Amino acid sequence: MNVHHLVVGMLKVNCFLLHDPESNEAFLIDPGDDADKILRLIEQTGANVTRITNTHAHFDHVLAVPDVQAATGATFHLHEDEMPVLGWAGDAAAAWLGIDWGPAPAVDSYLSQGDVLRLGETSLEIRHVPGHSPGSIIYIDHAGRRAWVGDTVFAGAIGRTDFPGCDFPALIEGIHTQILSLPNDYELYPGHGPFTTVGRERRSNPFCTERVRANAVRGFGL
Repeated sequence: MNVHHLVVGMLKVNCFLLHDPESNEAFLIDPGDDADKILRLIEQTGANVTRITNTHAHFDHVLAVPDVQAATGATFHLHEDEMPVLGWAGDAAAAWLGIDWGPAPAVDSYLSQGDVLRLGETSLEIRHVPGHSPGSIIYIDHAGRRAWVGDTVFAGAIGRTDFPGCDFPALIEGIHTQILSLPNDYELYPGHGPFTTVGRERRSNPFCTERVRANAVRGFGL
């Protein structure tokens, strides 16, 4: 599987095109904005994008979904708990960027904990990691030893937990049980910023300590 990466939009979202060259099928993760830029990449690769599979539905991760759908016919997939967040995306885009996004795109089917998406010979395991948003999910390619983690964890940080629907203790617990449970060499592709690894975050991320996990359970911060 070939992985193509773009940084899109004013909030610099990491968008990924996963392309199986044998079947020519492709999935698109988090088309946050700059639909023209994304469509140029799709045209350059010749990929047939069949699914748009988002990690979550904050506006900066979904703005290009309608235009990419219109151009490719791809279906759109989220966790069901993200539907309220998707419903607020237009208002958030207006407040942050001053744009009228229009109606939110329809979701074709929901993704849940334990689901597996197959792209050619590659299998992507779905894990539910709420906290940054209620329906945040990650995609794990065990054969490739890598995961697309959205805004759950960043290099040296975690996703914000001060928006509606956020839950700091749930995010900390999810990071520990669903991400730090992976081997240290797994590469992590966050929704913003540089790529990292499980081992690097385990060693150096201040939010990835057992002390923070224990404090979060008790309702404390760092």
